[in-house]
Amino acid sequence: MPTDGSRVSSLDRKLGRAVEFASATHNGQVRKSTTVPYIAHLLGVASLVLEGGGTQTEAIAALLHDVVEDTDVNPRKLRKRFGRKVTRIVLACSDVPAKKSKRAKAKRDASTWRERKLRSLDHLSDPGTSKSVLRVRAADALYNARATVADLRRFGPETWERFNAGAIDQLWYYRSLSVVLSARLPGMLTDELRVTVRAMEQLAGWWFDIGDPQSSV
Repeated sequence: MPTDGSRVSSLDRKLGRAVEFASATHNGQVRKSTTVPYIAHLLGVASLVLEGGGTQTEAIAALLHDVVEDTDVNPRKLRKRFGRKVTRIVLACSDVPAKKSKRAKAKRDASTWRERKLRSLDHLSDPGTSKSVLRVRAADALYNARATVADLRRFGPETWERFNAGAIDQLWYYRSLSVVLSARLPGMLTDELRVTVRAMEQLAGWWFDIGDPQSSV
């Protein structure tokens, strides 16, 4: 019978394989409007999941949470490599149907932005959505919110121009995420998300005196 130490080592190896897989499948991808390798985001989200009390299974799902959405990996391949639990979390965090198509990926643009965000909020509000999914989504939201706040401090309102929706819509979505996730998953992640969203609102607030930089998009 394995000791606790050997069990942890086994989980650590699985986490390491997930890092390698995420790095390979997202190879060449960068964060929107930056030169930062996309793996930096995935590692950051996984770290936040663990800091927020998540399991290594949840951390693996965090590393892979965009793999179905943004690469050619399909759910069957993911399940074969990392198991059903990880795959269920990843699919629940994805913005495309389980059976992906080029058509489905093409619709992830500004024209469907609000519809997709409303669907996402409804899913997070659903009592049937697991704590594991909520934790990964909270970590993802926190990482993205922190990055947006940092860019607002550095670049000002031009930051909003890189997104599919403008400042007003983005602030609405982050505030809505904060409210829903705080109600469903109270704790460190959502406490930090509330603080970060408040900072985002304060940094962006002055802009509304003269308009949304994407009002004509």
